[in-house]
Amino acid sequence: MDGGRPGLGALRGSRLLTTPIDVIALKAALAAEARANGFSTIGIADPNAIEGARERLQAFLDAGSHGDMDWLANEPARRASPKVLWSDVRSVIMLGMNYGPDENPLALLAQKTRGNISVYARGDDYHDLIKKRLKVVARWLIAQAGGDVKVFVDTAAVMEKPLAHAAGLGWQGKHTNLVSREFGSWLFLGAIFTTLDLPRDDADVNHCGSCQSCLDICPTNAFPAPYRLDARKCISYLTIEHKGAIPREHRQAIGNRIYGCDDCLSVCPWNKFAQEGHEAKLVARDELRAPSLAELSRLDDVSFRTLFTKSPVKRIGRDRFMRNVLIAIGNSGDAALASDARRLLDDQNPLVRGAAVWALSRLLSRAEFAALADVSNDNDEGVREEWTTALA
Repeated sequence: MDGGRPGLGALRGSRLLTTPIDVIALKAALAAEARANGFSTIGIADPNAIEGARERLQAFLDAGSHGDMDWLANEPARRASPKVLWSDVRSVIMLGMNYGPDENPLALLAQKTRGNISVYARGDDYHDLIKKRLKVVARWLIAQAGGDVKVFVDTAAVMEKPLAHAAGLGWQGKHTNLVSREFGSWLFLGAIFTTLDLPRDDADVNHCGSCQSCLDICPTNAFPAPYRLDARKCISYLTIEHKGAIPREHRQAIGNRIYGCDDCLSVCPWNKFAQEGHEAKLVARDELRAPSLAELSRLDDVSFRTLFTKSPVKRIGRDRFMRNVLIAIGNSGDAALASDARRLLDDQNPLVRGAAVWALSRLLSRAEFAALADVSNDNDEGVREEWTTALA
């Protein structure tokens, strides 16, 4: 999930073509160039290939399932149609980069005193990496065939997953994420819009069958039906996009997930064909594989920014991240972490202080917690409500 930032400006061809283009050969050469730049798969879709997307998006918005991701509701017509976003587009080139993990992400859930960061966020920010690679491929295409292009990577009103399905990269599973027969759940997506008319690929076929493992494993029951997501219950949304206190009814289910959630991705049976990613900048950093909750709780703003340099985690800021760490501390069952939560009762940010109250209510005896409440003089309404609710 990402907040609707503007896409890159158009790159324009600077030469006039005087001979016809062999589009079949061009497409093959384009695929080779994409793979030379680290992309694992490529396909081409018609810009009108995602019929019904606008209606599905509008139903999602009408239900309020987007939560406070207001950017999703901005100009839904542009989001649902590449032609509305850019009237000159004639082909949509979809590219995928494999980021398959080298271990089962579900295994870390049992290590209650360690933080679980989503696989995609354990290395460098994929937005920056893929954007640069897309621009290289786009410039190559201009040099070969002219035309104009625009490139996007989860940064503008582009519905990447339906377009990737239409381009043959995979299909949207019952969890609404893209699934690939070759790479399982682990593909970053990028798009090149072009004014060139290139040969299309066939849309992939849905291979989910009767399986609903992704729905069954969701800790917060965020899927009201197959192929439908209520983001307001999704742990990825709650720990990344949601800016306020995490609703109490979902806190215990979050466990030690401190940034995102991989459960519905990890459990997909198609991952048996997945491959470990080999892009060095996307490989998990050792310090982000299973970081200590105690150590994370001691991060100030400077040390937070230092630890998460070039990481997508950095964008939510230290305070929201600390909120997540404290929820995980409260779920750890380790009373030794109570001292770390207690220290954060004096944090400058009320969101952090409120999460510290909840964590302590889970780790201390009722008498110890009540004694702390008696001496608390926090004047923030939200923090006071945390104390009152926990004591009720």
